[in-house]
Amino acid sequence: MPTTVRTRVAVVGAGPAGLVLSQLLADAGIESIVVDSRSRGEIESTIRAGILEQNTVELLRAIDPGTRVDTVGHRHDGIELRFGDEAHRIDFPALVGRSVWLYPQHEVLKDLLALRLGAGQDLRFGVTVAGVDEGDPEHPAVVGTDAQGEVVRIEADFVVGADGSRSAVRATVTGSRSGGYFREYPFAWFGILCEAPPSAQELIYSNSDQGFALISQRSPEVQRMYFQCDPDADATAPSEAEIWDTLQARVPGTTLHEGRIIQRDVLRFRSFVAHELRRGRVALVGDAAHTVPPTGAKGMNLAVADVVLLAEALRALLGEGTRDERLIDSYAERALDRIWKAQHFSWWMTSMLHVAPDATDFDRRRQLGELRSVVESEAGRAYLAEAYTGWPARP
Repeated sequence: MPTTVRTRVAVVGAGPAGLVLSQLLADAGIESIVVDSRSRGEIESTIRAGILEQNTVELLRAIDPGTRVDTVGHRHDGIELRFGDEAHRIDFPALVGRSVWLYPQHEVLKDLLALRLGAGQDLRFGVTVAGVDEGDPEHPAVVGTDAQGEVVRIEADFVVGADGSRSAVRATVTGSRSGGYFREYPFAWFGILCEAPPSAQELIYSNSDQGFALISQRSPEVQRMYFQCDPDADATAPSEAEIWDTLQARVPGTTLHEGRIIQRDVLRFRSFVAHELRRGRVALVGDAAHTVPPTGAKGMNLAVADVVLLAEALRALLGEGTRDERLIDSYAERALDRIWKAQHFSWWMTSMLHVAPDATDFDRRRQLGELRSVVESEAGRAYLAEAYTGWPARP
């Protein structure tokens, strides 16, 4: 017989979305259980990008006054667009009065895990979820196996799929694990982590005839950089010298600080939005609901924005003495308003900055004209700054 436990909200996934949701529910007096197939060490050591919108930073400060985003993270007041051997800075505060913070996702997760575990959160690692049992529509149950191979059943008043792009919960909401709107791009990013000082104080987005490059940072000693490559590229094939030659050629005018490459990978580009975000008492947030190319720095921020709306809806539905279904009924519509804006912005930044494999001379000149239209127009720069730093938390 399975081990059965009961809770108000079962959250599948201990990434940023699941952990922030558990905190917001706890603040509202709503009990939850969070499960994840990974160990705590795996969650904290998986290195991911980390540009946080101002809304995300303000939320992290509100739920954890001790967040390290202000001590370990770095505020960035702009980015540099580079094309045609020219550099153009987009000044966020001057244009929209907002900023972003460079704070890697694994550092955010360390903070959130310590916060939730310190507060006594029922957080179970090593639980592989098979799916959701809706035999009782008012009390769906998460079914899976724990680290010892024992069957686990978590009965709840509501189930949330925050379990990433390979979500086991998604099929319950959309009818299949792949049910959604999908686009795959004809290029990828070859990413490296290297031991070197920063090559720039802010991110450089560079469009060159050879393809795109992004010069980012991680810490005073470790940097993150990317260049456009074929999706089927072998991350182990090029030598370190070849990697540095490629990066340097795509960022003319900036001398990169080279160092030992300690990690390399190829990141494919995909866009996805699930056909449905909620069905009955099961809902999706974060990468379970949508994925975006990394060019616009929307991924984690979009997940947190989903959670803000869903937590508000669950407080109304499950809070003490309440059963208001209006916000949960409108959750998908409200979340999709931001999701599709973020999809457009991510697609726009990607298509504007990368060189398509089949691009003609016309395409290349049109693309440079688009870049000039942005940097030479205050309205164009303001749109980029507004979207990059984040829209209001609620539509």
